Amino acid sequence: MAGRDALVTYLDETLEVQLYRDHLPLGLQVVGAADVTVVCTAVSASLEIFERAADAGAQMIIVHHGLFWDGSSRRVGLLERRRLEALFRHDLSLVAYHLPLDGHDVLGNNALLATALKLDDQQPFAEHRGRLLGRYGTLRTPTALHDLADRLGVAIGSRPLVFAGGPDPVRTVGVVSGGAAREIASAAALGLDCFITGEPDEESPYLARELGVSLIAAGHHATETVGVRAVGERLRDVFGVETHFLAVDNPV
Repeated sequence: MAGRDALVTYLDETLEVQLYRDHLPLGLQVVGAADVTVVCTAVSASLEIFERAADAGAQMIIVHHGLFWDGSSRRVGLLERRRLEALFRHDLSLVAYHLPLDGHDVLGNNALLATALKLDDQQPFAEHRGRLLGRYGTLRTPTALHDLADRLGVAIGSRPLVFAGGPDPVRTVGVVSGGAAREIASAAALGLDCFITGEPDEESPYLARELGVSLIAAGHHATETVGVRAVGERLRDVFGVETHFLAVDNPV
């Protein structure tokens, strides 16, 4: 068992939330039980995730995409009411880390994806709100573009879309998880062969050809599963709590 506040304080400090100007409140968003024995992690907050976490006996849910985004309505409508009622009914704390869980050097989506791809000489790139969130590096062995996409898809459980435009086989790769298709321009400025993100824009096929950088879109959801998984594993190791990652079928 661990204290709710101790878990949140540890994550706030570890993920360095004070360094980020995010689109949503970071850390504890909805207060639940004071004592925690089971933590569930997921990519996005949803009623399904809240109910599944309750069924797993959790007292805390940690997500990448939480509630209360900038620009969203301040009115609690039927959707928001149902979600909040589920959290209150099951005494569940909701904790969210968005940009910190993209940019962190160890637990971040991009650092973890770059390591999974076995990129050497990793460096940060792709500035967003004052922080460099992405990672780029060099493949240990030049790899055919479609083989690289297949390898990534197997690793994160997705079916990547591939837009050829750069050298093949691929030697240098940049990664920015989620909805960062326009960062292909940042990859081009670095002279990278390939850029990996979650979901493409309509113009992605044209930009790939015109900028000379191949783009792999491996799924917004899929590319952001790795960070919350790592957070759960870290809490298990440090605090001894039971942790579960809640997978969903989301092809986007």
